[in-house]
Amino acid sequence: MAKFLNTSATNYFLEELIKDAKDRLILISPFLKLNDRMKELLADKNRLKIDVRIVYGKSELQPEEIDWLKELTFIRTSFCKNLHAKCYLNEELCIITSLNLYEFSQINNNEMGVLIRRSDDAELYKDAYEEAQRIIRISDEVRISLERITTDVDSKSEAEEPNDKLTTSKFAQKLGIKTSEFTEKLVNSGYLEVREGKNYLTVKGKEVGGEFRMSPRFGPYFLWPESFKW
Repeated sequence: MAKFLNTSATNYFLEELIKDAKDRLILISPFLKLNDRMKELLADKNRLKIDVRIVYGKSELQPEEIDWLKELTFIRTSFCKNLHAKCYLNEELCIITSLNLYEFSQINNNEMGVLIRRSDDAELYKDAYEEAQRIIRISDEVRISLERITTDVDSKSEAEEPNDKLTTSKFAQKLGIKTSEFTEKLVNSGYLEVREGKNYLTVKGKEVGGEFRMSPRFGPYFLWPESFKW
């Protein structure tokens, strides 16, 4: 039968669920935002070539996290509009919980959850698994990348986006360097600053024409004048 989980138990069993995945892993959470422990666990699953599917409703990844995720070839991501469910499954366990993926390992929060073991309650596990598969089917599979953000930006009208500015990734391509390398240069030169792990546009960055934008689907990004020089 299903087992009730409090905050600490939810964190414990979620980590065990991820670590014990031998064949498949499904992570459904409204917000795609990863802490260091989750990155470590996912990188290990990728090394073991485990099929990982992440379904999200909004991405809050930073550029360096996007670059990192792009390298994990066995992890697929899907966007699901109006997603509010939080459900995590491997081939034997399922957790339905209030815990968002990015809140994993934060035991100061007050969470609740239910653990379902396939061996104890095959029918309940099957119902949860089939609903997870339905959510995957109605989702749009996306390869998380700054290039995809750029595609969305470029598809907007000229009135919405200035046509003489490039996203960070496009500017990096123009320079022939990686996005993460260009972002680091922007930080070191004072055009961006890092606060609590996130990049912010500085006064200096604004003075050269840098702009902050927010995509409801892919999260924050920056625009830079095509004529921008160091």
